[in-house]
Amino acid sequence: MNKKPYTMRSLASGAALAFLTVMAAGSLASCRSSRPLVTFVVASDFHAQDVPDGRVRMEAVVNAANRQNADFLIELGDFVRLDSAGQRLLRVWEGYAGPKYHVLGNHDVDRYTKEEYTAGMDMPGRYYSFDHGDFHFVVLDGDNMYDGQTYTPYARGNYGSRPSDIDYVDPEQLDWLRRDLAATDKRCILFSHQSIDTQLKNGAAVREVLEAENRRAGRKKVVLALSGHNHSNYTKVIGGITYMQINSASYVWIGKPTQSDRRYPPEVNKKYGLMPYSMSFTRPLYATVTLTRRGAKIKGVQADFVPPVPHEVGLGDSIGVFPLTSSIADAEVRW
Repeated sequence: MNKKPYTMRSLASGAALAFLTVMAAGSLASCRSSRPLVTFVVASDFHAQDVPDGRVRMEAVVNAANRQNADFLIELGDFVRLDSAGQRLLRVWEGYAGPKYHVLGNHDVDRYTKEEYTAGMDMPGRYYSFDHGDFHFVVLDGDNMYDGQTYTPYARGNYGSRPSDIDYVDPEQLDWLRRDLAATDKRCILFSHQSIDTQLKNGAAVREVLEAENRRAGRKKVVLALSGHNHSNYTKVIGGITYMQINSASYVWIGKPTQSDRRYPPEVNKKYGLMPYSMSFTRPLYATVTLTRRGAKIKGVQADFVPPVPHEVGLGDSIGVFPLTSSIADAEVRW
C-alpha cells in the first residue's frame, strides 16, 4: 500500500492542531478549577436587639444571601436573644430559604446556658460540623473558662467576673476536632466566635491540631478560619492557614463615650445603652465567600462610620491590636 508522504505543511498543521488541543484542554481544566463550587454569606456580631436598626441590618444580609442564591448563610455569634423580641428577629432570619448555621458567641449566653441557647436556635450542638459540596465546615465553641485546673462553660454571664480565665476551647472539643478532621477527605474551613489566631487563650493548641492534620494529609486540607468577636477586620496567615476576622454587622465597641449625642437623638441613646460607647456603621457589614478548587474569594461590604468618625473623637486607627475599621476588605486565598 502506498503511503502519502508527510510534507512540512502537513507536519506544521498537525503540530498546530496538537497545540490547540492542549491549549483547549488546559483552558477547560482552568475553567473547571476556577468554577464556583460553594458560595455562602457570613456575618457576625449583629447584637440585633441592642442597636436601633438591628432588624434592617439583618434584612440586608438575608436579602443578599437570597439575591446571590447562596448555598448557605452563617452568623458567627452575638446574634439575638431568645425572648419575644428575638423571636421576631429570627423570623427575619428565616426569610433566607436555604440552610442557616449559628456559632455560639459570648453574649449569646449572657442570659442562658449553652444547652438552652443551642436548643432555642435549633443548633445541633455547641460545636459541630457539616458538609457542603466538596468542602467540610467546622463550627467551634470558645465560650469556656479555664483556671489552670478546671474548664467551666459560659452560662448566664458568669464569664464577666473572671476575665483572665475566658476564651478557651476545652479538651473534649479538641479531641473531637482531631477526629472530625481526620474523618473527611474534603478541604476544611472553620468558623468560631473568638479568633483562633489571636483571641483564644489556647489558640496555639487549636492551630497545632489544624496544622497536624495538614501534615498528616500531606496537603493543604485545612485552609481557612473565619471568626468574629472583636468587631474588626484583618487577614493573616499562620502555618499555611488563612485566618480572617469578620467585622460586626453593626458597630465597633469603643468602651468610652463617643459623642453619640451627635449621632443619635437622646431617646435612642437612652433605649440602646451600647450606643454612647460605640461607633455604628452606615451600612450592615457581611461577606460573600466563593469557594473553588483553586481557592476562596471573599467579597466584603465597605461602609463608613456614622459621624462623628474616629479621628473626630480622638481615636486612632486601631483599638489595641485590632484595626478600627468600618468595612470588610476583599481577600483571596489560594490552595
